[in-house]
Parts: sequence; structure tokens; C-alpha cells
Amino acid sequence: MTGSSRGQTPSLQSRRRFLRQSMQLGAVGAIGASGLWLPARVAAQSSPSSVVEIDTGRVRGYVNEGVSVFKGIPYGASTARENRFRPPQPATAWTGIRESVEYGPTAPQTLGSDGQLAAGQSEDCLVINVWTPEANSNRKRPVMFWCHGGGFTSLSGSSPSYDGTNLCNRGDVVVVTVNHRLNIMGFTHLAELGGEPFAHAGTAGMLDLVAALQWVQRNIEQFGGDPDNVMIFGESGGGRKVGTLLAMPAAKGLFHRAVIQSGPTIRLASAEAGTRQATSLFEQLGLQTGDMQGLQNAPVERIIAAYQAISRTSSFAPVVDGDALPASPFHPTASAVNPDVPLIVGANRTELTLQMRGDTEAFNLDEATMMQRLQSILGDMTREVVDVYRSAEPDASPSELFFLIVSDRAYVVPCTVIAERRAALNAAPVRSYYLTWETQTLDGRLMTPHALDIPFVFDNTHAERTVYGFTTGTAEERAMADKISDSWISFARSGNPDTGKLPDWPVYTGASRQVMVLNNESQVVEDPIRERRQVMQRVLNLA
Repeated sequence: MTGSSRGQTPSLQSRRRFLRQSMQLGAVGAIGASGLWLPARVAAQSSPSSVVEIDTGRVRGYVNEGVSVFKGIPYGASTARENRFRPPQPATAWTGIRESVEYGPTAPQTLGSDGQLAAGQSEDCLVINVWTPEANSNRKRPVMFWCHGGGFTSLSGSSPSYDGTNLCNRGDVVVVTVNHRLNIMGFTHLAELGGEPFAHAGTAGMLDLVAALQWVQRNIEQFGGDPDNVMIFGESGGGRKVGTLLAMPAAKGLFHRAVIQSGPTIRLASAEAGTRQATSLFEQLGLQTGDMQGLQNAPVERIIAAYQAISRTSSFAPVVDGDALPASPFHPTASAVNPDVPLIVGANRTELTLQMRGDTEAFNLDEATMMQRLQSILGDMTREVVDVYRSAEPDASPSELFFLIVSDRAYVVPCTVIAERRAALNAAPVRSYYLTWETQTLDGRLMTPHALDIPFVFDNTHAERTVYGFTTGTAEERAMADKISDSWISFARSGNPDTGKLPDWPVYTGASRQVMVLNNESQVVEDPIRERRQVMQRVLNLA
């Protein structure tokens, strides 16, 4: 659809405020009261696993519910001091048997009340976790490599909601989660200020993920996995990482399928913008611009404090440096770096109800307050957008309409654009989904929030492993997990998600726009939010 030009641009302050609110959800995948999942102790009912020999030494995990679990295995060296802002370096080999029974450190991201890194955080954070039905076997199983949420700035791969036990038992697959550098430590563009040794500082956190995928190539056979059958998948910030990996030459050949769940990264920052942000870091630390020795020797707490100050006005994410990341993942077209990788991409109907769950007014809007809120986001297009959405959703309350609009803007429509642009490459199958199942959390007012897909994908619907109490293990929830997790497993195994538990899932094209609408009774619908999609693509200037 073409037509009128975009409306007046809302104020920069309003857009930044909404962007921060929208993207905070990437940082809430599954967090405890302190804001982080701390390393968990070994399950009470467990026994030692067999010893596995990898390229840096021998490791021993534990067996729980028939699955061998190995946690906190180093895949890279500490990123402190001389390795700070540099590409990941190889892990140091060890002698003897390394007991790999607890999660390793989380990347630096927050400070405690005493000004020190919060518990469980360290620059020695390049660790990987593996769940396998059987280590040291000759059987090659599909590998499901999970990229954690939290935007590009926070959280870790150690959340109970990412526990791979049920996926292993259900699908005879190997599950991998990983920690890597985040925020200012992983995405400060220093190429122009620090010279060649720091040419890839703006993509260091993504290069960590590449190193973890290379570790999988070298070692996963020892855990019963197939290095030639690796699926990368992630939700929110994890989905954004998946999209970015698709655009990285260094990642080519390291994975063979991809799933982006509510994680649209269409356009990333330029080198120029990254340099301006890096200059702010030197200023915050009181260092002369380009003083790399001072930057590497500064206490990590000072750098995180600087990050907290800078992030009030700008966010940290991978920078298009022309080398490690030659171009944005899906702008102006989909990257053709890894074109032959089949993709599933989709989002949830009311994504933003989660991060706005504490905003009582947002759930009790009248027409006037809804319009007022939307005006700061949509500018002069507000009335047109509301009219289109009201026509498409005549029974929606003002609050529901508001959440549909802001969720479409931040997640649903950008994910649709990814499907369109990836399909336009005409190189590998693309499939699209739209989750509409509603949780009963908070009396059902969240409807279909961000991260609701995680318990279904991991088959972790019981309270001890779910996120935000979204699921409690009811029969209905288990049925949803049965269908969705099996589809993800099938896709990991063969590139085809069809299992017979959902309708046959057709390939998405720009002509047919066939989308799997996931609910108790799932169905394939052609362009299910067509009118909403068309007007929102104009709002986003992505038509």
C-alpha cells in the first residue's frame, strides 16, 4: 500500500522514552528480584554424568531426569584487561576433570548498592551450557543453540526457563545456552578511536556468539550432537542476535536453521553513531579520547557506571562496521550473507503488555487518554492509525487497541517485514507465526505478552521453570507446549516444522503471506492483520 507521507515526527524525547520502554522487555526474559538469575545449584535428585573430553580438557556434569547436564564450560578466555573490547580469545586448557555442575558467571551489566558488580557477574563470562540425552554416543542429534533475551544489554543463558531437559527428553536433541559480552562491554565501536586491535569492538558480543558456535562445531559430537545440524533460536534480544548472526560472514556455515521469536533487528547503528557513543565513554571515565590502555585498565565497575549514565540517552547494540557486520540484517533488504538458512519468524499479539504491566492506567484507558498516549508515538498519523485499527478490531477496548498498536509497531510488523525481506531472497524457506493464545496471569489482562512463547518452545510450563507465572502446567498449556515445542524440534531436525499436531505450515511469500496463527485451535491465515500491517509499515517507513 502506498499513499500519504508520514506524519509529523514526534519529539525526540518522546520517541526515546517509548523506545526505552519497548526495548526494556528484551531485558525481562526471566529475571529474579535482583534483576538476574543467579547461578543455580545442582538439582537435588541427580547423579554424576560420564566424563566428556573436549578440546580444552575433560568435563563432568550431572544427570537429572535422564538428561546429562554440563554447565559453565569455558568457550573463551576472560574478557578482562588486555582482552577487553577485543575479539574473544581461546579458553585456557585445564588438567584433570572440570566439574561442570553450576552455571558460570553472567556478563557485567549491573552494580550493587555497594558500587561493585552484582552477584554472579564477571568479565570471565564466556561460558556454555549443554543438555544432552546421551554424552559420548555415536548418535548425532540436532543441536538447538539458544540466544538469550535481554536486548543486547542484559540477562544470561542461565534462566530456569531456558532449561533444556524437557526438550531433550521430548525430541532427542542437544540443547545449548551461552553467556557472552553485553552492553558497553560487547558493543562499543572503537575502530576509529582505538585502531586496528579494536576494529571489532562494536561487534565483540556477537563475535563471542560466533566463538560459541565454533566451539559447538569442534566439541558437540562428544555430547551426542551433530555439528552439521545446528539451529540457532532466540526470543526478544535473543531473536535480534539470531537476525544479526544471519548477517555476519564469520558465522557462515556454523548453523543451518534459524528462529527469530519477537526479536526484530532490521537496522543497526552506523559506525559514525558508534564512534560518538564511544567518545562519550572516554568522557565519562575522564580519559583522553583514544586512551585504550586507560580504558582496558579501568575498573569494570567504573565502566558499568559509565554505561548506566550513557544508556539514559542511547542504547548499545552491534554496530555496522563494514567488516564483521557488513550491513544491517534486514535493511534495506535482507542480508544475503547466509541466504540458504531456513527461517521461522514471528511475534505475540500484545507484546507490550508485559513491560507496561505496572502501568495501571494503560489497562484502563478511555478513548481520550488512548489518543493522547498514541500522539506522542505516532504524531500526525495518530488519527489515521486509530481509525484503521478500530475498523479492523471493532470489539477492542481503548486499552486493547492501544496495546495492539504499540505491539504491532515494536514487534509484530517488524517481524513481518523480516519475513518479507528474507522471503524475497528466494533462497531458503521462510515461515511466519502469530501467537494469540492468552495467559491468565494478572486476571488475563496481559493477554498475549512478550516472552509468553518461551515456556511453550522449551516445554517448561510448570511454575518452577516458566516466566512471570505465565503458565502453571495446566492441561491446556501443556497441549500448547506439545504442539509448539514439537514444531521447533522438527524444524531443528529437518528444516520442516510440520508434525501433524498443527495444520501444515506453508512457506511465507510476499504474494501469499500465509501465517500460522498459534492458539488452542491453530490455523493458517493469509495476511491475518493486513490492514493493520499496511498502515503500520507506513508509520515505520518500511512499506
